Amino acid sequence: MNEDQVKGKAKQVVGQVKQTTGKVVGNKSLENKGRLQKSLGELQEDVGDIKEEIARNH
Repeated sequence: MNEDQVKGKAKQVVGQVKQTTGKVVGNKSLENKGRLQKSLGELQEDVGDIKEEIARNH
């Protein structure tokens, strides 16, 4: 597992917490920020997956 994968997973977790908290307290802004952060984490994890795949094939 590389750095991008780890950081991406962490962003996903933080984003999910924000999204859920926003939903529970009725704060749409926090919910949307959480959703965005979660998506960015997924993207960063995907970048890490691609980097790892490239490293394995070289």
